Amino acid sequence: MAEQNPQDAVPQAEPPADIVSIASGKRKAEEQLTKEMVEQQQQQQQTEQSAAPSSEQQPTEQTTTTATTDNAQELQVQQQQQQHQDDDGDNAKSQPADGTTPTATNEDGTPKLSKNQLKRLRKQAAHEQFQAERKEKRKEKRHQQQAKKRALKEAVAAEAIAAGEDPEEAVKKLYKEPWVAHPVPVAFIIDCDFEEYMRDNEIVSLSSQIVRSYSQNRRAKYQAQLVISSWKGKLKDRFVRVLNNAHLNWKGGVKCVEGDFMQAAEIAKRMMEEVDVKEGMIDLIKPSGNGGLLLPEPEVEETVEGEEGGDAAKAPKPKPEEEAEDVNQSIVYLSAESDYTLDKLEANTCYVIGGLVDRNREKGLCYGRAKAAKVRTAKLPIGEYMAMQSRYVLTTNQVVEIMAKWLECGDWGEAFLTVIPKRKGGTLKAESSCGTPAADNGENDEEENGAEKVNSEATATEVANQTTEQAQDVQMSG
Repeated sequence: MAEQNPQDAVPQAEPPADIVSIASGKRKAEEQLTKEMVEQQQQQQQTEQSAAPSSEQQPTEQTTTTATTDNAQELQVQQQQQQHQDDDGDNAKSQPADGTTPTATNEDGTPKLSKNQLKRLRKQAAHEQFQAERKEKRKEKRHQQQAKKRALKEAVAAEAIAAGEDPEEAVKKLYKEPWVAHPVPVAFIIDCDFEEYMRDNEIVSLSSQIVRSYSQNRRAKYQAQLVISSWKGKLKDRFVRVLNNAHLNWKGGVKCVEGDFMQAAEIAKRMMEEVDVKEGMIDLIKPSGNGGLLLPEPEVEETVEGEEGGDAAKAPKPKPEEEAEDVNQSIVYLSAESDYTLDKLEANTCYVIGGLVDRNREKGLCYGRAKAAKVRTAKLPIGEYMAMQSRYVLTTNQVVEIMAKWLECGDWGEAFLTVIPKRKGGTLKAESSCGTPAADNGENDEEENGAEKVNSEATATEVANQTTEQAQDVQMSG
């Protein structure tokens, strides 16, 4: 509806002055209100137009502000960490090498050392001085030995020239003949299938004994074929991790197999059939009629004192157990419980040694395994050749060395006397006129034991090795 002008509404009469003034004021108020409404509308439109781009830019501005804040925080954290590192470095530089905090400093700014620190420094200086002196002494001794060799060569050459001989040939005779490997068709098998009966330190001792067994057999005049059976578990792990696979560098006839001693015997038989081993046959190991074992003594009766009046009563001696007909003749398991005694080593025969270090806790393990596998058993003839002041207990490497020594000399007495430690008080029994070992009468026991005691006390190395060797004793028979 269109607005009408008040003047058009009353065209006939002239309105009074007061009415005109009122209408004029009203009109001005309406115009002013309309003008204000238009201005407000225009301002609202302008505000909406300007609000659209600002709303689009607002997230970017917020993101930029947040990123700037995060970068500032990260920079602040990095500065704090760098400051801590600098502080730690300054503290480390200010502290002594042993980690103690000095309580005071010297005039030059260096920290003062405690009495313990000074003591350690003096010990270190003394040790370094001792090392230098020992090195100088070794150098001087080496020069003296070289000068002695030169003088000996010159003297031998002069004598050869005076005798009209070739001096070079005379000098060559001074040197020993070069070592040459001489393998023989005899096998030593170390059965290591006793890990469940040994402690960790005993397994360490066994590993050392195996290394010595290889070394002794390798240096022997005649080398037997050496096989380590049940090569697994903690023992193998020690050789791999601690000993840095030292067994991989072993030379000659030696093998390590995971199977038991029966499987190792099959491998040893193939090793003994090799050409160079077959050609190493020596007279000592040629087969004999008894298979290298002494048969048990026949059953005899022993006399024991009666309970009343000293009457003598006769008690039968236990009858030795005879071998079964289906027993494996090519394998001999060494065991102290066996009724048979080892007389000699024979060709194409495997001799099994129990690799057990148990401080003599377990009894009859090796003998039981041999019986279950139906192989021959035998014990070393220690009692027939040696008078011992202690137990007949030998380490694994001692058994290997004794048999290797027998291959060289063919005499059990000499082999025992060479290998068994003097601290055990072992003396060689006197032989009877027929050549068989006889019981010792004991007349010279006191003198021999006294001489051995003096020798052991005079030798520092022997005394130092007593505890180590006794700790590594292993019962051969298990």
